[in-house]
Amino acid sequence: MAALLTAQDLSKSFGARTLFSGVGMSLEDGERLALIGPNGSGKSTLLKILAGMETSDEGRVIFRKGVRAAYVAQADAFPEGSTVHSAVVDALHASKDAGHVPHLHDDHEIELAATLTLERVGFTNLEQPTASLSGGQRKRLAIAREVAKQPDVLLLDEPTNHLDVEGIDWLEDLLRRADFASIIVTHDRMFLESVATRIVELASSYPQGTFGVVGNYSEFLRRKQEFLDGQAKQQQSLANQVREDLRWLGRGAQARRTKSKSRIDASYERMDELEDLRARNAPQKAAAIEFEATGRQTLKLIRARAITKSLGGKRLFTDVDLVVSPGQVLGLMGPNGSGKSTLLKVLTGQMPADPPTPEAIKAAAEAVDVPPSTPPPGTIVRAPGLRSVFFSQHRTELDPSQTLHEALSPHSDAVIYQGRTIHINTWARRFLFTTQQLKQPVRALSGGEQARIHIARLMLEPADVLILDEPTNDLDIPSLEVLEESVEEFPGAVILVTHDRAMLARLASRILALDGRGGSRFFTDYEQWQRRDRGERREAAAAPKAAVAAVASPAPAKKKLTYNEQRELAAMEGNIEKAEARAKELDALMNSPEVIADHRRYQEVCRESGEVHAAVAGMYERWAELESRAGGKG
Repeated sequence: MAALLTAQDLSKSFGARTLFSGVGMSLEDGERLALIGPNGSGKSTLLKILAGMETSDEGRVIFRKGVRAAYVAQADAFPEGSTVHSAVVDALHASKDAGHVPHLHDDHEIELAATLTLERVGFTNLEQPTASLSGGQRKRLAIAREVAKQPDVLLLDEPTNHLDVEGIDWLEDLLRRADFASIIVTHDRMFLESVATRIVELASSYPQGTFGVVGNYSEFLRRKQEFLDGQAKQQQSLANQVREDLRWLGRGAQARRTKSKSRIDASYERMDELEDLRARNAPQKAAAIEFEATGRQTLKLIRARAITKSLGGKRLFTDVDLVVSPGQVLGLMGPNGSGKSTLLKVLTGQMPADPPTPEAIKAAAEAVDVPPSTPPPGTIVRAPGLRSVFFSQHRTELDPSQTLHEALSPHSDAVIYQGRTIHINTWARRFLFTTQQLKQPVRALSGGEQARIHIARLMLEPADVLILDEPTNDLDIPSLEVLEESVEEFPGAVILVTHDRAMLARLASRILALDGRGGSRFFTDYEQWQRRDRGERREAAAAPKAAVAAVASPAPAKKKLTYNEQRELAAMEGNIEKAEARAKELDALMNSPEVIADHRRYQEVCRESGEVHAAVAGMYERWAELESRAGGKG
């Protein structure tokens, strides 16, 4: 059977700038093709061409007869005054009028398709205004709006931007279970690893402008390295041939007249090919990111004691104890709307904390052997003269009407970085901007380019603490890796909010997870949080199934308990009480400023806490099993 879509010799330029040329690719039934590449390589433009929203300068896109395609843009736009339900219904009506959803015949079928799709993707309040949705909810709705059309091909441009980790897990599951094929532009490396069945990189380092590999991201990296190594060897071999050609051609005009014209032509062709190979083999550039630290070694840069915050009548977090010290990377996690950005603002003094809770006041009054330096509940102590650099996910500091030159250096033709004066042209090149771009307005730059402007400005400010709120949005993979290296080498403290799971796994020395219901918990690293999160989700998913099974299925014959099992059951309740008491002690220690300040002690407590909580869960399972077999009697 023919491919769902085939792109042949696509080329696209904007003015004098060529984005790509001669690009070809195809998409087969059931494939999940991930499209990656450096910022500015034309991924989003190529996706729009495949979706029929833009035209190519050359080449064409061929769809198999009857194939329906749907497109999810980076920016999520909904009609003014729309609700969750009406946004999908209106989109389906528009598609029906255009003849794109022949399977939906009337208003009733459209309403039903919208309702079923929204319930499938997790929306419960279908009349919620779209204007009140969070960034993650808007992305889910944008995807639902296109999935409701029942496409054969779904094209998504940076769909993980603004989704929290739970939302990304949901999207991964949706795509893996889908009966449609998909093309996804993304820089999320874990997403590429777990979802992609084929990866295509769009870059000038390849002969046809692209390099494709069947498999996930690990396989792609392996095959890419093999290809580049082979291309480098080809360049070396060709360079040797060209040197021979040059010696041969340099033997004098009289000798050249006797030489074969075909050999001369072949020599010049090899020279041209060598130049192309050298250009392709040149190392891919990435922004040179290096944050400047003040060098301060104060042990406790920020210390928060039992801080609480509510907004709009919703409790975001309760009685959080926190110490931020040099050399630490604290990852903040939680669903969208759980209060991560608010906590950053409270810690940096942009927003006040609420008065302490009665529970925190009571606990402080009953505490013994509290060091005199311990702050009272509800307060935050910052080191004198603390210097923080804040990377905002909204990037509202950028004026879209400014030129790139003004955004990078508003008052002169130079910047001061680490005590040195650097000309604006050199500074711009460090972040992969050309001299010609300095006159462009910020609004004309891509999201990735605007992110690099923001980083360039922050690098000029020496800091004790880096506050990074979703810094990865729009950055390509090479820039992400350089950003990770810079954060890893930063000697001060870092507080990191990101949906990039690979970055959290690499950098976070501990995790503070907000649950969205006012609670919070510390984890020693991302892997520990992930194990706990997946375990809780499995339990939640299994609970209703277990309840249904208990009603629907006849109970199996119970096997009588042995003597040792009867003794085990008799002691089980007391053992669980002891283990839970220890788990509670460890949870308190994990939130103790003194333990947090002692890195080794903190790791030991986190490790033991994980083991004890796992043991408690196992004991409850064993207790349920024994009681079930004993007929519910202790």
